[in-house]
Amino acid sequence: MAKRGLFITFEGTEGSGKTTQAELLTEWLAKRDPVLVREPGGTELSEQIRDLLLYRGLQIDPEAEMYLFMASRRQLIAEVIAPALAARQVVIADRYHDSTLAYQGGARGLPAVWPPSFPRPDITFLMEGPVEAGLGRHEGAGKSKDRMERESIEFHRKVAEAYDRIAAAEPARVVRLDATGSRDKIQFEIRDRLKPLVEGLD
Repeated sequence: MAKRGLFITFEGTEGSGKTTQAELLTEWLAKRDPVLVREPGGTELSEQIRDLLLYRGLQIDPEAEMYLFMASRRQLIAEVIAPALAARQVVIADRYHDSTLAYQGGARGLPAVWPPSFPRPDITFLMEGPVEAGLGRHEGAGKSKDRMERESIEFHRKVAEAYDRIAAAEPARVVRLDATGSRDKIQFEIRDRLKPLVEGLD
């Protein structure tokens, strides 16, 4: 079987710093021309689904919500992630399928599973911190809340609990990071964990 590229994902509750760390990592790996994707989004179809899910103010059935997120993801896999991994590139994802397991599975209580056709990440960085702090960071930045961010604090606590269970079940894949640490300290920790995996691509 041909060796694939490196698949790195970032997970965590709202405002935990995932996007910042994914962007910093992309800069660090710039010489390798990494592919940075966000979820939901990243393809024409996926961006339209993102708009429907987060910004239209629609009432969406929880199970329909789950399948919309997964449809967006499947299109992103087909168009971007799978071809990049096949070309032995580094793929960095700001959210991936663990988000569905945590949000729709953990917080909404749906029977969420990992589809066999969804590639598994080589390593997942889980940003952990108080959910109140992350939500407060969004508000402090003056950002308008999307549909998921407007959920109750109890919802976001259930998401955090689900992420905790995922990390406990897959310690070889999921690296827990203290989201309350400094941006640079977190990034250096990420780089230290990745160095052997990145060197393994050569």
